[in-house]
Amino acid sequence: MKELGKRVLAGDIRAASRLIRNLEDQITDTYIAIQEIFKETGKSHVIGITGAPGAGKSTLTDELIAAYRKQDKTVGVLAVDPTSPFTGGALLGDRIRMLRHAEDPGVFVRSLATRGAMGGISKAVGEGIHVMDVLGKDKIIVETVGVGQQEVEIINHAHTVIVVLVPGMGDEIQALKAGLMEIADIFVINKADREGAGKLYKETMNMVQMSRDKYGVSKGWVTPVLLVESVLEPHKFAESVEVLRDKIDEHYQFLIDNNLISERMRRKTAAEITEAIWGSVLAPVLEQLETSGEMKRMIDRCLLKETDPYSLAEEIAQRFMKQRPGTS
Repeated sequence: MKELGKRVLAGDIRAASRLIRNLEDQITDTYIAIQEIFKETGKSHVIGITGAPGAGKSTLTDELIAAYRKQDKTVGVLAVDPTSPFTGGALLGDRIRMLRHAEDPGVFVRSLATRGAMGGISKAVGEGIHVMDVLGKDKIIVETVGVGQQEVEIINHAHTVIVVLVPGMGDEIQALKAGLMEIADIFVINKADREGAGKLYKETMNMVQMSRDKYGVSKGWVTPVLLVESVLEPHKFAESVEVLRDKIDEHYQFLIDNNLISERMRRKTAAEITEAIWGSVLAPVLEQLETSGEMKRMIDRCLLKETDPYSLAEEIAQRFMKQRPGTS
């Protein structure tokens, strides 16, 4: 695995694809490759794109790639897709999206399955970002699956978070109230030619105004609300996305100029440490319980009301950690 990490550092695309696949499949000792490349990470601008299913995130991402390629920026994309209940893999693959960039050596697109992760973000995303980072990608776009309120997890991975809304879906403002307002650095109202776009724009602007002090405008950044034209009008659509590209770069420069980038990096690193501890401590315990059949026996005991999940958790903690939770 160490050799695989060295090949990625050398710019080997096949090695990078294999490493991301191994990370997603949780192949034993893959973390050794991440250890090998970690010191060279932290150079890319990570952009998160989130929003409800059907908001047009993939189409927006595709055009954003084109906008950055016009500036000769290299781009990596991690598209987090729903998990197949049969294979455990991504239901929507990179082969059926963003096809016009398939032969572009400056673009690297990978699909990842959610694997049942909270917020639609798999553990492999943070590690996949590191892989694309050491490949030298200027921009890394993480497009989430879109699962509603739990989408806020993207804030743990991205420097700049874009929340995509679309008129006519009925629950846009409710979604904002549910937590997306807190994480948005930029709002995009996609398919802005639809009826109701003006109303949605005004409502979103009003919510931004009401939330100014609470969500960081005191530090100087006013969350913009951008209108993006329909993809059926390619010229207008491309122009709108170029405006979005410039606003994304403006936000990143704002973080750098105001020494705020370190706050984002600390939050991202804290999330990665938590995930690494989960992988090293909790995952092996759960696997052992599953393979030994003890998990099935515990479920049976709970169903018979002979015990409860909390007592079982304390019992497992005592056994594997040799102490009660919360004691030193």
